[in-house]
Amino acid sequence: MREIVDLAKPLEGLVRQDSIHAAGVVISDRPLTDVVPLQRKGEGEETVTQFGMWDVEALGLLKMDFLGLRNLDVIDKAVDLIGSGLDIAKIPMDDRKTYEMLARGDSIGVFQFESSGMREALKQVRPTEFEDLIALVALYRPGPMGYIPLYAKRKNGQESVNFIDPRLEAITGTTHAICIYQEQYLEIAKQIAGFTPAEADDLRKAIGKKIHELMASLKEKFLEGCAQTGTTPSVANQLWKDMESSQDYSFNKSHAAGYALIAYRTAWLRANHPREYMAALISSVMNTKDRVPFYVSACHELGIEVEPPDVNTSECDFAVVEGKIRFGLNAVKNVGDSAARAIVAGRAKGGPFTSIWDFTERVDPQVANKRALEALVRCGALDSTGATRGGMLAVLESAAAWGGRFQADRLTGQGSIFDLGGGEEEASRPEQHPVVPAIELDKNELLRMEKETLGVYVSEHPLQAIREQLRRKTDCPLAEVERRRDGEVVTVGGIVGAIKQLTTKKGEPMVFMRLDDLTGSTEVVVFNSVYGAARDLLEVDAVLVVKGRVDHKQEGETKLIAIEVSAFEATPERREVRLRVDARRARAGLVRELADVTRRFPGEIPVYVALETSQGETTLAFGPDYCVKPEPDFFAEVKSLLGEAAVH
Repeated sequence: MREIVDLAKPLEGLVRQDSIHAAGVVISDRPLTDVVPLQRKGEGEETVTQFGMWDVEALGLLKMDFLGLRNLDVIDKAVDLIGSGLDIAKIPMDDRKTYEMLARGDSIGVFQFESSGMREALKQVRPTEFEDLIALVALYRPGPMGYIPLYAKRKNGQESVNFIDPRLEAITGTTHAICIYQEQYLEIAKQIAGFTPAEADDLRKAIGKKIHELMASLKEKFLEGCAQTGTTPSVANQLWKDMESSQDYSFNKSHAAGYALIAYRTAWLRANHPREYMAALISSVMNTKDRVPFYVSACHELGIEVEPPDVNTSECDFAVVEGKIRFGLNAVKNVGDSAARAIVAGRAKGGPFTSIWDFTERVDPQVANKRALEALVRCGALDSTGATRGGMLAVLESAAAWGGRFQADRLTGQGSIFDLGGGEEEASRPEQHPVVPAIELDKNELLRMEKETLGVYVSEHPLQAIREQLRRKTDCPLAEVERRRDGEVVTVGGIVGAIKQLTTKKGEPMVFMRLDDLTGSTEVVVFNSVYGAARDLLEVDAVLVVKGRVDHKQEGETKLIAIEVSAFEATPERREVRLRVDARRARAGLVRELADVTRRFPGEIPVYVALETSQGETTLAFGPDYCVKPEPDFFAEVKSLLGEAAVH
């Protein structure tokens, strides 16, 4: 044992392995071999340094990170779909429609701005210019996130802007006296603490790279420098406190501006060309099973129809056809990109497919095999031929076999014995194919097949009719569960898609259940402690409301541990919204702010406010221009403004 320990001691503290930075590029004014040792590493035999990133920087070399973003491809794809010579680099940066959309928190699909937290931040800040987007990108980080409400109040005139030192106005004026960017801290260090540019950059590095030891070593120098420039101790300490709170992670403005530019372009496309943008966006996430239903649901929210795939109109990727988004062929399970391309090419060459027989004759079965054909039938991609899915499934074997023989004969040049002088292809094709039987399947079976082959309900979702009521009973869409904190308790709702019952080692029953809503799905685990009370509810196609705890314990998998399971019960629709405000304690302008909230959720439901005054209670009826759509986001904003007790 001593020998093992003695052998192990010299290994302690040594580098176990070296890796390659995902996006780091080293730049020098001379050949790198003159400055740093190099090596070839990785699958692509890439040339990389043998020194680590800190040593490379210490040598004075420039290290830049070049990030590749899927969103850039989405923008290019959307521009291609729009056509008309659109130059995304020349779009107006003050588009009112775009900023109004973002101010509503309507930012699903917008780069950097689609998380629930960022949507709330957008509704608080209500951006009106590009500088606001840069600020939000930088603020929505662990360090400065607490400043978002303050930035919002100052921007919207709800709180006065004051500078604790007059020299700060030139540095933080554009951000309403809030220090957001690393460049601002750098300027403070130079102008107020007397740091040299190199010393200020050390401070910036400590903040940006989270080097806490370096940060602590600069504190005394900063405070002494502030004293020498006539800065009061209270101001100096406050400035240092702000810097410390931001060192957990803050952006430099140039980085934030780059992200904000991509965010603005995606927002502009979504606001002005929503169909083309959403089609490009869904195409980009086809290999991510949970995001396709999420964005399809978002399309429904936007009033954009999404149609199932169709061999006679679909392209390989999602596309806009007659004002609707049409599913791409390569989004169908078991239909790969090569099969999708073969189908599109066959249609372009010979026109629309008229039957399943015609399809198998014209599309190479080596590419679109029987499994692909079955998936296309099951998802409805051959419905436009006029036959029923049940009928096509009944003749599937025969059609696939016929197509194989037809293609083989054509390749070998064989003609039919009834060849009367026509071309080889005509000779081997029968004058009339067998009629596809008119076998109808029930609606639920058609939807089930669609869900299995596409991963999402497209033509109709079983929950569509109750989506608003289900939303009011829950606080988290299923697509958001994986983004919630481990251990967080959420309430979700959906339809049971699958159930698997097991018995634990203790002999107790437990259930794994897949719950689907319009945004996605998640696995719910029902242990024995909950199973007893919920046993009669746990059935496929049952609509349930589940209160549960988010569990991220298994890497790459998120589950919901059920705490309470109940059947969904429909409730009457709201015919009015009634609120209560104590006018004796309310701040000036509160009713005007409430009116602003109602304008952000336009609908048909009237709003009444019971005002408690010193002379008794009076009811204020908002006019028809202030009718609302009573959705959860509206009530969340009202409660934030007026308090929980304000909503009846």
